[in-house]
Amino acid sequence: MSILKTANLKKHYFTGTTVKAVDGVDFSVASGEFVSIVGSSGSGKSTLLHMLGGLDRPTEGTVEINGKNIFAMKDDELTIFRRRSIGFVFQNYNLVPVLNVEENILLPIHLDGNKPDMAFVERVIETLGLSEKRKSMPSQLSGGQQQRAAIARAVASKPAIVLADEPTGNLDSKSGMDVMGLLKVSGEKFAQTIVLITHNPEIAQMANRTVRIEDGRIVR
Repeated sequence: MSILKTANLKKHYFTGTTVKAVDGVDFSVASGEFVSIVGSSGSGKSTLLHMLGGLDRPTEGTVEINGKNIFAMKDDELTIFRRRSIGFVFQNYNLVPVLNVEENILLPIHLDGNKPDMAFVERVIETLGLSEKRKSMPSQLSGGQQQRAAIARAVASKPAIVLADEPTGNLDSKSGMDVMGLLKVSGEKFAQTIVLITHNPEIAQMANRTVRIEDGRIVR
């Protein structure tokens, strides 16, 4: 069963000439699948991911998550859906500096007015090796630890899908592989669907399936 599906997805920019950042992408991801999207710089992979997550609206085409066309929603409705159904992991971690690790992990759940499933959150924290860092502030963590906290935040709300945009881009190669290993383990352990953007072929190979995008089109 496809949890994520696009049809003729396009994002064109008009700057005197037409730039086809994403140009007619048909793409689907099955529930529980771990997919990497690779491509050279400027290939359109980050633009594609931003549309998959509802952060950027397409020029044309649709994105369905759990059978819902997310761009048929109004902005406020899409914001709520995104918070409840999509977990994001970014290259720059995006942790709130005045909140400790545990507070950062719980933040999206609290913003939604929900009571966290603390037994599940505890399992996530333990799986990602953050038990001893839960009261630490982001400034007290290494880059790898901050990214683990970001992954825990993305997973803890039990989203339909986790989208990761170059999550190892600011890490050294060892920390990057460690973080990716933990992302894969957490995905398998908690039955998460993951779509990952990367330019690193070693990182891409850790996924169950790799999709290549060039000039805004999927070529493999």
